[in-house]
Amino acid sequence: QVQLVESGGGLVQPGGSLRLSCTASGFIFKSYTMSWHRQAPGKGRELVARITDNGFRKDYSDSVKGRFTISRNNGVNTVYLQMNSLKPEDTAVYYCARARSNGAGLYTTDWSDDWGQGTQVTVSS
Repeated sequence: QVQLVESGGGLVQPGGSLRLSCTASGFIFKSYTMSWHRQAPGKGRELVARITDNGFRKDYSDSVKGRFTISRNNGVNTVYLQMNSLKPEDTAVYYCARARSNGAGLYTTDWSDDWGQGTQVTVSS
């Protein structure tokens, strides 16, 4: 079955950096657009970044543009989120997700129901 396992979260001071990883299994990873989302306490889940199946095209929310970078390595079935210049408002549980359909374009909003457990990112001094 589909599995998504996020890691790399932690406690970091404002201005610091973290690199999140999401390792996938149970499907043909290189055929799917992937994304990172986050959910802060008391708020809904927010799309942060997405990347096409071949990694050539990327898209970011305005709140992280210029600070976060999404990438992927199809050889090891992993998608990454490099987070720089972190702010307290970036505090959230971060999840990766797979597009529901293979071949979906960059701007898909239809994600599969196979969410991982997430990884906590806390930005605080």
